[in-house]
Amino acid sequence: MKKISFVLSLLYFGFSLTYAQSVKVHCKLKVVGTQLTDEHGNAVVLRGMSFGWSNFHPRFYSAGTVNWLHNDWNCSVVRASMGVELTGGYIEKPEESKVLVKTVADAAIKEGIYVIIDFHSHNIRLQEAKAFFTEMATRYAKYPNVIYEIFNEPDYETWPEVKAYSTEVIATIRAIDHDNIILVGSPNWDQYVNLPAADPITGFSNLMYTMHFYADTHKQELRDRTDAALQKGLPIFISECAGMSASGDGPLNMEEWNKWITWAEANKLSWVTWSVSDKNETCSVLQTTASSDGKWKDADLKESGIKTRELLRKYNGKQ
Repeated sequence: MKKISFVLSLLYFGFSLTYAQSVKVHCKLKVVGTQLTDEHGNAVVLRGMSFGWSNFHPRFYSAGTVNWLHNDWNCSVVRASMGVELTGGYIEKPEESKVLVKTVADAAIKEGIYVIIDFHSHNIRLQEAKAFFTEMATRYAKYPNVIYEIFNEPDYETWPEVKAYSTEVIATIRAIDHDNIILVGSPNWDQYVNLPAADPITGFSNLMYTMHFYADTHKQELRDRTDAALQKGLPIFISECAGMSASGDGPLNMEEWNKWITWAEANKLSWVTWSVSDKNETCSVLQTTASSDGKWKDADLKESGIKTRELLRKYNGKQ
C-alpha cells in the first residue's frame, strides 16, 4: 500500500506541475485585493499569447493554433482580439467576427486553459459592445475559463468617459454572468492606470484594469505608475505587451523586456504577449510560412516568437 501511495503521490505531483495554471486546478478565478486568485484563494499568474486582429489575421483563429499554444508554448491563457471598426471587423462583419472569437474560446475551453474575449477597439462603441457581450456572456457564463476584456485600448477618451462606458457594459455582463473576471481599459492606450486608481468603478466584484507595455517605448516611468496604482489597491492585468517599440516594429529591447517580465513576476501580475500573426513587423511572432493550425518549427518563428516561447515555457514550468 505504501508503494502504491508513493506512486500516486508522484503522479499527482507531476499532474500539478504540468497543469499548474490550468482550469482543472484553479477553476473559477476571483480578485482578492489586487491579486488574481483561484477559487481556493491561491495567487494565480496567467501567461500567454494574444491573437492578432481577427479581421486581419483570421487564419490563425483555429483550434489547432490554440492546441499548439497550449501544448508547445505552454500558454495558460489566450486572447481572442476581435477587431471592431476597421475593414472586415465586427461593425462590418459581425457574424464572421463572432465565429472567429467562438472558435478560439471553444478551443481554449476544450484545452482546459483560460481565454480572454477582447473587444479590440480604440473607441467607445457602447451599443455594439453591449450587444456583443450579451451574446458572449449568454454563451460562456457557465465556463470558468472565460475572461471579458470590454475595451482594448482607449486612446483619447477621458477616464470619466471610459468609466461611464465600462459601468454600462459591466452591468450588461453581470446580468448574465455574475462572477467571471472582467478587464477594464484605461486612458492613453492603457497607460494611465493612475486615473482609475484614483476613481475606481464601484458596485461590482472581480474587476481588473489593463495596463499595456511595449518595452522599447515604455520603461521605468510606467512601472512606477503601475506600482503606485497597485499600492492604491487597483488590480492590474497586463493583457497586451511585447519587447519592441509601441509601433510594433523596430528591434527588440531585450534588457527592458527582461526588466518588465521580472517586475511582473515579482508583482504576480498576469501577462499576455502580442501577437499571433504573420504581418511584416517585429511584434507578429510568426513568419508567413507558419501553418494556420500550429505545429510550427523554429524557422516559422520570428525573433520575437522565439523569445516569447522561451519566456512562456520558462515561467509556466515547461523547460
